[in-house]
Amino acid sequence: MQKRTCLLFFIFFLLFNPEFIQAQSTKYLFPETPGMVSYTYRKSFQKDVAATLDTLKGLGITDMEFSNLFNKSAAELRKLLDARNIKCSSMGVNYDVLMNKTQEVAQNAKTLGAQYVRVANIPHSGIFKLEDARKAVKDFNSVGKELKEKHNLIFVYHNHGFEFQPYQNGTLFDYLLKNTNPQYVSFELDILWAFHPGHDPAKLLNTYGDRFKLMHLKDLRKGVKSDLTGHTSPENDVALGAGQINIPEVLKAAKKAGIKHYYIEDESSLKSVQVPKSIAYLKRLTY
Repeated sequence: MQKRTCLLFFIFFLLFNPEFIQAQSTKYLFPETPGMVSYTYRKSFQKDVAATLDTLKGLGITDMEFSNLFNKSAAELRKLLDARNIKCSSMGVNYDVLMNKTQEVAQNAKTLGAQYVRVANIPHSGIFKLEDARKAVKDFNSVGKELKEKHNLIFVYHNHGFEFQPYQNGTLFDYLLKNTNPQYVSFELDILWAFHPGHDPAKLLNTYGDRFKLMHLKDLRKGVKSDLTGHTSPENDVALGAGQINIPEVLKAAKKAGIKHYYIEDESSLKSVQVPKSIAYLKRLTY
């Protein structure tokens, strides 16, 4: 009798709550909580690492990409992360530091628990040229092999806009992808720095698939024009969904490509307002 009563109650509940049925059948595009790039909170980290991690934990962030140790040793930073059950999956470093201090970089990455070592710039003077790309290919293949074979780490290059100079039937970014060894060199797609120079991040994901392992989620203010400088004001970063980039289409392509980690990056002074908006936007996206 009790079971029958419960069943009847549930049937009546469903009849008078169609929104419940709809919610159960809704397929969300991005149900997970994204990671965060430390650069977003760079000023806060410089003042108080522990308090900043507490803020991020309060936002639900449990995955970080650090580009700076903020005057801590890797072991000290790892201790602060572990105390909050936050992981560091990727560590970013300067190009020259990686090439000249590979062993030290690898040790710091492993101490932090990172699987990926990322570089976000290629030294060049003036516009990015073929000779710059050729040198980068040689360096990336070499250091990527060392990181993989000696340290079991994955090297990734993060695009920054200037690499999209035209070359043959594509761009110098295409050249980097086609001439680096997939066994040793992967990529992190910054969707703003693909869109700003005039390219479609979703198309890049569909074209190169699993060459991309990581992604920076950011959006570009409406009205900002494309160029190949690799520069735009940090205040042109806006909350996801408020700018020019078709975020749902990018995420669909990213899921298909098998992106391993997604990190929000917001370089603007409004990050305290915009980051929560970006997280909320991602959580309500549906197919």
